[in-house]
Amino acid sequence: QVQLVESGGGLVQAGGSLRLSCVASGRTIRASAMGWFRQAPGQERNIVTAISSTGDNTYYVDSVKGRFTISRDNAKNTVYLQMNSLKPEDTAVYYCAASGYSGTYYYTSVQQYGYWGQGTQVTVSS
Repeated sequence: QVQLVESGGGLVQAGGSLRLSCVASGRTIRASAMGWFRQAPGQERNIVTAISSTGDNTYYVDSVKGRFTISRDNAKNTVYLQMNSLKPEDTAVYYCAASGYSGTYYYTSVQQYGYWGQGTQVTVSS
């Protein structure tokens, strides 16, 4: 079992930055592709970004390309999401997820992830 705990969310003005962290416990995430998803009120949970277990390959949804960066520190069992130039439409609950799959692939579907954090709220004011 893997337990994931997100932190770093909060209220920020448009154009500002936040850095989310996702710390895993109970089991290493070294061999797991990881992802960040977000869910706004009344909407589905959607992929924001993903990273392979090797860290070699990453995916970003078009709306965050050039603004968000995913990274991982396997020694610390932690995944990060650096969010810059935030926009009001980035407002959502952000979830960290572990797929349990290793290798050079990343995964973008909710169904491909078996472990989830509790989420952290990100609110961007205009």
